[in-house]
Amino acid sequence: MNLRVSDRRNYALTRIEAIVVIFSLLLLVIMLLPALGAAARKRSKIGCANQLKQMGLAFRIWEGDHQDKYPMSLAAKNGGVMEFAAQGNAEAIFQTMSNELSTPRILVCPADKDRWPALSFRSPLTSSNLSYFINPDSNESNPQDIMTGDDNLEIRGVRVKSGLLTISANNPIAWSADRHGRSGNVGMADGSCQNISNFGLTNYFLNSVLSTTNATSWRLAIP
Repeated sequence: MNLRVSDRRNYALTRIEAIVVIFSLLLLVIMLLPALGAAARKRSKIGCANQLKQMGLAFRIWEGDHQDKYPMSLAAKNGGVMEFAAQGNAEAIFQTMSNELSTPRILVCPADKDRWPALSFRSPLTSSNLSYFINPDSNESNPQDIMTGDDNLEIRGVRVKSGLLTISANNPIAWSADRHGRSGNVGMADGSCQNISNFGLTNYFLNSVLSTTNATSWRLAIP
């Protein structure tokens, strides 16, 4: 039997080479993190916008079955929640549209880490199950009214509280930074959805107040 002698040698990484490889992988991960974060924020914005569009459709379907009025414009004796809307109760407004909304999951923004979807509409909704405000004064006759939107709002750096929020020229609102990075999504009365910046949000409400006859403020129902 002839023995063959091989010139191959098995080499292991030296400690320095292993450190270089690990450092290179870490550097690659660090470089990719901003891109991954941006992609995640983009997906959450798109998901949020789609949910607001579904809400807009639910409002339109509901009003078609209720005298062409939104639930916040119809008294409770007629199937609406006008009295609750006047108190800033966003939960009651969404609850009364449970058939049109189909699932409570669409009421929580994908980027909202402090809220969670209700399991069903069988139990009353709470503020912990909602991520969106409602404009109780919006109606179909003003299609460019903001009707719904992300509720991460602040006034002069202070986060707004649950209930009925009154917005005036002296109390301009802005987005907080904890959801979509100083921008946010709003649903319009015509069923469309827009992503607007802080500057756009503040100007929208101020211009709306100034351009609306006898209006000195806007109201929002904050969950």
